[in-house]
Amino acid sequence: MAALVLLVPFLTAAPPAFAAPEDGPRVTACAAADAPQGPRLQVTVTGARRVAGNATITLYGPRPEHFLASRAYLARQRIPLRATSAEACFALAAPGTYAIAVYHDENDDHDFNRTLIGMPAEGYGFSNDAPTVTGLPAFADVRFTVPPGESRMTIRLRY
Repeated sequence: MAALVLLVPFLTAAPPAFAAPEDGPRVTACAAADAPQGPRLQVTVTGARRVAGNATITLYGPRPEHFLASRAYLARQRIPLRATSAEACFALAAPGTYAIAVYHDENDDHDFNRTLIGMPAEGYGFSNDAPTVTGLPAFADVRFTVPPGESRMTIRLRY
């Protein structure tokens, strides 16, 4: 139980839909008019316990110190749940190393909610389906390489 309490800081801020650090590559939704011409990353989130709210998918770049840091992400998409799974597409400026954190914002309040004792009240997951047995996963466990062209990543929500 103490291990999951470490998820308390996970995605607590509600920054704008897309925010990029000055030193990070440009990333947008694939459907954006100004989407970069680089690789496309299709992300599927599965395992929502109910059809409500949205799946909030946050993409981070190659710097371990930016992973889960407030406003240090490259892009974020909030996909309304119409089924127990959701999909998002990210247009990337270049191939490279990335990481993803996702949560099921069941009440659509743009906050990762927790119980009174600090346990996650909403589903969450990470790229590579990295385990969270002893707290937040290490960046080495969530990072993955996006090659040129199209890539896919599936993340299963945990509750």
